[in-house]
Amino acid sequence: MGNPAHSLPTPSTQAGREGLAALLARPSRAAIALDFDGTLADIVPDPEQSRAHPGVVPALSALAPLVAAVAVITGRPADTAVRYGGFAGAPGLEHLVVLGHYGAERWDAATGAVTAPAPDLGVQAVRAELPAVLEERGAGADSGTWIEEKGGRAVAVHTRRAADPHATFAALRAPLSELAARHGLIVEPGRLVLELRPPGVDKGVALEEYVKAVGAETVLYAGDDLGDLAAYAAVDKLRAQGLTGLLVCSGTEVPELAERADLLLAGPAAVADLLGELAGHLRPGSD
Repeated sequence: MGNPAHSLPTPSTQAGREGLAALLARPSRAAIALDFDGTLADIVPDPEQSRAHPGVVPALSALAPLVAAVAVITGRPADTAVRYGGFAGAPGLEHLVVLGHYGAERWDAATGAVTAPAPDLGVQAVRAELPAVLEERGAGADSGTWIEEKGGRAVAVHTRRAADPHATFAALRAPLSELAARHGLIVEPGRLVLELRPPGVDKGVALEEYVKAVGAETVLYAGDDLGDLAAYAAVDKLRAQGLTGLLVCSGTEVPELAERADLLLAGPAAVADLLGELAGHLRPGSD
């Protein structure tokens, strides 16, 4: 095993340093869990144009066979993340799992199949009312806002392309929260996006269940946005139960996440570099 002092960044916290050390010492007991947008893929104005950073699949292909498990946990539909990530059929990723819709969906590379519950009736009702609600607030389609369908299990309103993205985002939070509440949903704010989805489904629940299912003793989780706070909390909970963990933040756009991270990276390119460096250190004779 390689020397982590050679190229791996040093976590800023004792808990993070312990997590990294445990991962390097016992990779066969380590789970790697990663958000997609903003972590493995750069944030772009049109979410449909999002693609994994070119260094991600090669790094994961090298790392995945050396650890217990690798999962991508995303708010996107699982099959969308698979397509945009280029994960299907990638060498070394035969056991990759993608947990979409915050864990409501699961894609397994081993079978190529997605398992998911039926679409949520509350989401369907919200989707039907959403255009009128946006029009009433002067945020209809011609304003630059964009509605993203999420397979009947969530719907998101993006304001990145509006004339004043931040003002539009702020103006929509209350009316969208009211709309969501009428149909038993919650609003998850993100980086110029408001997602309406059922309560009780989040990345923290998905991560904790996954880590326990694979029997990991160490977990590395990397994210970039407010939706990743639940996963951070899950890692803290697992640490309290005796596991070790490493919390990685991709970028500095969300202070609430960056302040809690053990390791702060510049963005998806740096995350890909970290994954590749881990693979290099875990290969025999990679000093």
